[in-house]
Amino acid sequence: MSGINVIPMQEKDWNAVKTIYQAGIDSGNATFQTSAPEWSEWDKDHIDICRYVACIDDQVIGWVALSPYSSRHAYRGVAEISIYVSPQHHQLGVGKQLLSTVINESEKAGYWTLLSGIFPENLASLRLHHNQGFRKVGHREKVGEMDGKWRDVIILERRSQKVNY
Repeated sequence: MSGINVIPMQEKDWNAVKTIYQAGIDSGNATFQTSAPEWSEWDKDHIDICRYVACIDDQVIGWVALSPYSSRHAYRGVAEISIYVSPQHHQLGVGKQLLSTVINESEKAGYWTLLSGIFPENLASLRLHHNQGFRKVGHREKVGEMDGKWRDVIILERRSQKVNY
């Protein structure tokens, strides 16, 4: 979709990011999280680089960010992806632009593996990730409880062809 700009996320974007995150939470198929945290908590849980928002004009319509997989040195090049698009902007290529950007920028920063955990019911997210070079590496059965129901999670990974590991 033309007119979409993907730019680094700033703290000033938080209210829009939080609203989009909450919409994903409310969908019931995006995360085990029950409510979007405040900025300070979200900020400390995500890597300082590789945080982006997708905008049309000045309106934030989606976001992507990385979280560390582990604090151990051996895993320094491995990160987990969070990606959310405003429900009003689904199926317009926003997710593809965000995911492409974070893949390219993460490789520049030395990340060799990106991971994503997705509910099996979230077919759009699974398709998006597969189309960007992710492959299924696991299926965690009944790994977490949500609203009285145990949920599975599909684990996807993308190995960089650019970063030496």
